[in-house]
Amino acid sequence: MVVRIPPVEEPFPPEIEALFARMIPPGIPPLRVARTFARNRRMAHAMSEWMGYELSTALSVDLRAREVIIGRTCALCGCEYHWGLHMAVWSERAGFTEEQMRSMAHGSSADPCWCEPRDRALMELVEQLHEHSDVDDRLWAELRRYFDEGQLLDLLALCGWYHAVSFILRAARVEPEPGLFRFADVAAPSPIDT
Repeated sequence: MVVRIPPVEEPFPPEIEALFARMIPPGIPPLRVARTFARNRRMAHAMSEWMGYELSTALSVDLRAREVIIGRTCALCGCEYHWGLHMAVWSERAGFTEEQMRSMAHGSSADPCWCEPRDRALMELVEQLHEHSDVDDRLWAELRRYFDEGQLLDLLALCGWYHAVSFILRAARVEPEPGLFRFADVAAPSPIDT
């Protein structure tokens, strides 16, 4: 993979340091995603506001719902970077099993690991939005059992946001950070391996 938009490198000028201070918690070095976005400071500044909301407790849905949406969206978009980042940072806190991580990356909402109807509905929400840019009436009625209108708006925006992020990271050819989960890490063993 040839990187198309290289991330900014140290030493960072003061205006980039100020941007990272808005985007990244103290003590954490800027990841390639932030350093790539920094190539367009105005865009990165605007994105940091939305990202700050989507990854905070201000979001109206719980962490597990958020991470199902993000993980499945990034996987369907083929964005191994962001899928791996979210699995590395939040999968344990979200309570995902290895089978659920595998399903997000390689499977579907029909996989038996999604035994909670709410989780299955979230997976299917992403799948329908990805494939049709819409949600059918049956799934919408099911989602209404678990989420109010404000939460549904957050879920729809979250899916759309991570489509946009996935498009940027894939097209810019942002390299994954060392140590992040990769799709192959959760691939089902081949029959030869068993």
